[in-house]
Amino acid sequence: MTTTRKWIAALAPDWRYKVSPSSVRSDVIAGLTGATLVLPQGVAFAAIAGLPPETGFYTAMVPTVIAALVGSSWQAVSGPATAISVLVFGALSGSFEPGSPEFVSAAIALAFMVGILQLIMGLARLGEAVEFVSHSVMTGFVTGAAILIAFSQAKHVLGVDLPKTASVADLATELFRAIPQADPRSAVIAAVAIMTAVVIRYFRASWPNYLIALCASTVASILLGGADAGIATVGAIDSVIPQLAAPALSFGFIRDFGGSAAAIAIVGLLEAISVARAMALRSGQLVDANREFLGQGASNVVGGLFQCYPSTVSFTRSGVNLDSGAVTPMSAIFSACFLFLILLLVAPLFAYVPVPGMAGVILLVAWRLIDMREIRHIVAGSSSETAIALVTFVVAMLVDLDMAIFAGVLLSLALFLRGTSRPFLGVGAPDPSTPGRTFRLAASHHLAECPQLMVTRLEGSLYFGSVEYLRRQFRRFEVDRPQQKHMIFILKGVGEVDLPGADLILEEAARRTSRDGTFHLQIKAPRTIAKLARMKVLSVLGRDRIHLSKHDAIAKVVPALDPSVCAGCRARIFRECASMPGHPPSGLDDCASRSRSAEIGSGARDAGRDAV
Repeated sequence: MTTTRKWIAALAPDWRYKVSPSSVRSDVIAGLTGATLVLPQGVAFAAIAGLPPETGFYTAMVPTVIAALVGSSWQAVSGPATAISVLVFGALSGSFEPGSPEFVSAAIALAFMVGILQLIMGLARLGEAVEFVSHSVMTGFVTGAAILIAFSQAKHVLGVDLPKTASVADLATELFRAIPQADPRSAVIAAVAIMTAVVIRYFRASWPNYLIALCASTVASILLGGADAGIATVGAIDSVIPQLAAPALSFGFIRDFGGSAAAIAIVGLLEAISVARAMALRSGQLVDANREFLGQGASNVVGGLFQCYPSTVSFTRSGVNLDSGAVTPMSAIFSACFLFLILLLVAPLFAYVPVPGMAGVILLVAWRLIDMREIRHIVAGSSSETAIALVTFVVAMLVDLDMAIFAGVLLSLALFLRGTSRPFLGVGAPDPSTPGRTFRLAASHHLAECPQLMVTRLEGSLYFGSVEYLRRQFRRFEVDRPQQKHMIFILKGVGEVDLPGADLILEEAARRTSRDGTFHLQIKAPRTIAKLARMKVLSVLGRDRIHLSKHDAIAKVVPALDPSVCAGCRARIFRECASMPGHPPSGLDDCASRSRSAEIGSGARDAGRDAV
C-alpha cells in the first residue's frame, strides 16, 4: 500500500461501514431534532459571545460537518457552546466593541488560531494528556462562567445601558443602581421567556423549550409594542450562507491573543473529550482522543475560513442526538443541512425576536450550567479536587476566564505530580488469623514483626519525582528500626521505574550491606524485571537477591539472620523461623515486636490498602 493510500485509509471515517438505509433513517430523524434545538441555541450562544446571530448559525453548520467527518465520536455534535462563547467574549471585549465588524473579524481569526493549536496537539498525540487535567477545573470554570453570563445579561433583562466595568463587583453595583431606571416591559418579556421554558421543560421535556420560549417572548414583545415602542430586537439575519474568506490574522493579533487562543483550545478539547466519552459509555463506542483532537482542530480551522467563531462539542446537542436515535455522524451532517433549510424560511422572523426574551433564555442556560450535584460530590469526596474547583472559580470571578483555565490546569497538574511523588510505602507481616497467613499492613492489623527483617511494599511510581521522598522514608527506617538491617522490597503495582529510581534501589542496597544487612527485591512483572535488567540493577544486586514471590525471598533471607537474636525472639512470624534457634514456632501469634510505623504517609490515603 502506497503512502498516499495509507493516509487516505487512516483519515477515512471508520463509521462508513455502519451506514445503511436503516441508519440513514435514524440519522435523519436525529438531525431534524437537533436542528430545532440549535436554532435558539445559535442565537443565544452568539449573543453570549457578543456576536450577531448569523455567526452563531454559521458555527452550528460548518464546524458540525467537519468534526463529524474527521472526529472520532459517532454521536457527539460540534458547534457553538456556552463556555467557549464566554471565553471569546472575555478575550475580545476589552479590545473591540462587542457586535462590531472588528469584533466579529477578531472572533473568526481566533477560531482559526484555536484550530491550528488543536491540530498541533492532535498531531503530537497529546490526546491522553487530558487525563491529567482534573474534571474539577471544568466544574469551577463553568460555574464561574455561568455567574458571569447571568451578570452580562441582567442589563438586557432590565432594559438599561451600563458602562463597561472591569470586575463582577463593579457590574453588580452598576446593576443595583440601574434598577430604578429599569424598563418593566423588558422584565415582563424576559419573565415570559423564562416561565415558558420552565413550564415546557417540566410538562413536555421532549419539546424544544428554548425555541418555544423565544416564540412566546416575541408574541409578548409585539403585544407590548415591539421595536416601535423602543423594545430592542435581535435584528434580521443578513445572510444564512457563510462566505469563504481568509481570517484577518497578523503577528500583533497572534501576540495579543495567543494566550486566549490556547485557553479556548484547551477548554474546547476538554469539553469535546468529556462529552465524547460520555456518549461512548452509552453507545459502546471506543473514542480515540487524538482523532477527536484532530476533528476539533480541523473544524475550527475550516470554521475560521467560513466566518465561524470557536466551537466545540455541545453536551446538550450530543445528548439529544443520541436520545433521538443517531447511529453515525451523518446525524450531525443532516442537522447542519436541516438548520440551513430552516434558516432560509425563518431568517426574516429574527427581526422580531426581543433582546430581553433572548436574555431570559440565556439566564436559564446559565442557571442550568451550575451543577450543584457535581459541586456537592467534589466537596464531599476530595479536598484537593475542591481546592482545584475553588481556585478556578475564584480566578474566573476576580481575574480572568483565560487565567482561570491556566490556574486550574496548573494546580491539577501540580497536585497530580505531588501525588505521584509521594507513593505508598508500607511495612507488612503475615497475619496468623488468615488461612494462608496473608501479608497485611503490620500497624493497621497490630501484627508482630521480625526484629531483624522488614518487608516493605511500594505502590506507585519509582521515578525521579518520588526518589527524594522514598529516600527520606528509608532514612526514617534506619533511625526508627536500627535492628531491622535486612529488607525485602516489594515492587507491587509499580507503574514506572526510571534510572534515578533504579539508582535509589542500588543506593539502599549498598547502605544495607554496609550495616551488615541484605537487600532483596520481590518483583513479578516481567516488564519491570526487564527494565531493571537494562539499568544493571539485577547484575549489581545479583540474581540471588531477586525473587518472584515473598516466600522465596523470605526463605533466602531468614537463614542469613543473626541466630543469637533469633534465639531470644518470641515473634517467630515466618514458617522458616522453625529452622532457627530459639522458641518453637507455635507462638506465631505472640507479638513480641509490634509495628511502630507500618504505614508511611496519610492514614486516610492508606486505609484501603490491606494485603502486602
